[in-house]
Amino acid sequence: MSEYQSPKDFQHISKLLTLAKEEGEAFMAFDHTAKRANGTIPPKVREFISLAVALTTQCSYCLDVHTRAAKKAGATAEELAELISIAASIRAGATMGHGLMVIRLFEEA
Repeated sequence: MSEYQSPKDFQHISKLLTLAKEEGEAFMAFDHTAKRANGTIPPKVREFISLAVALTTQCSYCLDVHTRAAKKAGATAEELAELISIAASIRAGATMGHGLMVIRLFEEA
């Protein structure tokens, strides 16, 4: 039985980019620009942002790539633990925020 998500999937990147050449090139150009090291936001902070977003979107591939990149950029386990807690809080907060909309919609119905 195969896994739904596996690090082995990364071997298919070039095939995907070949099958949708124009879109793949555009995505890769955007991705490389967003990850650039010479921006105003330092690389470690960029990786923290990427990890927080990956945690809330639950992208296993992004978690893999950005955890490794964060470690390479000097992140500590303690920093990642705090980052995980912050991301969890934001996700829970968003649920509560949407809950407010549900209450309003219920009252309006």
